Amino acid sequence: MSSLAASQPPRLESFLAERRWAPEIEALSGDASTRRYFRLREGPTTRVLALYPEAFDADASPFVAIRDLFHTYGLPVPRVLDRDGARGILLIEDLGDTTLQQALAGAVEAQRTDFYAQATADLARLQIEAARGPQRAACFGIAFDIAKLSWELHYFVKHFLEGLRRRELSVEDRAGLSEAIHALCAEIAAWPRVLCHRDFHSRNLMLKGGVLHWIDFQDARMGPASYDLVSLLRDSYVDLPETLVADAAEAFRQRATPAETRETFARRFDLVSVQRNLKALGTFGFMKTVRGTDLYDQHVPRTLEHARRTLSRRPELDGLRRVLARHLEELR
Repeated sequence: MSSLAASQPPRLESFLAERRWAPEIEALSGDASTRRYFRLREGPTTRVLALYPEAFDADASPFVAIRDLFHTYGLPVPRVLDRDGARGILLIEDLGDTTLQQALAGAVEAQRTDFYAQATADLARLQIEAARGPQRAACFGIAFDIAKLSWELHYFVKHFLEGLRRRELSVEDRAGLSEAIHALCAEIAAWPRVLCHRDFHSRNLMLKGGVLHWIDFQDARMGPASYDLVSLLRDSYVDLPETLVADAAEAFRQRATPAETRETFARRFDLVSVQRNLKALGTFGFMKTVRGTDLYDQHVPRTLEHARRTLSRRPELDGLRRVLARHLEELR
């Protein structure tokens, strides 16, 4: 822990002064966003302060609105303790430092199985409860439609294929990629939609008191039933045994989409996996080539391997696989 008393952002300093707080302040490692995070400690009491890059309307904050919605569904989300939109500040419950990714490093098989049983049960609860209740929140009006899904894959082409790997695509390759991307995204966009967390992976689940709490849910939107499950089970940050993946996926199917056959569910899971993993590679490429950080480099091989295995077992994706394999040896 390091004191930031001499270098506090002015907005943070005035926020604390107004409340007559004088906590110890610890800068926390953030995510891929532009938000900054600080732990405020006063004796045994700790809170986490999220400092946004600019002011926002606290009453219309997506984080707060979705947090409150998820709370009504009985989902494990942190409490919002204070808000100051003019200063771009949210004060939230401190969930500690242990992500699911970190917890898995020292977990035995039974613990690992329990973590994923808990996570998939909560995902099913989200979809079931959201379908039951009123759908007035803004997140119900935005979706992984064909435009969004396609944008993410073209983002992969720009920032990973061309940006990070510096591949030069021929006119034929561009045409082939565009056709394959459109076909994949059009099919995914045509499936029934449910409410999704949108970034449900092992770094966005915090273990506190034996419970996996959800964070980073402010971009929730409608999408395919397998989207969050894919984020969890084809995670760029952890290696999972295929037996665990299969068992967790089937448990989720039985809870959330029992009317889908196993074959339909498995196919949809795989198609979303390809889209999601390529999108993640685009993010990693952007973080390296635009943001200048190499923190995500170590996760590229695992994500490419997820994509390779999935592409290789779905003949309908051969067109996409062939174009990508010409430029990425990991996909051959």
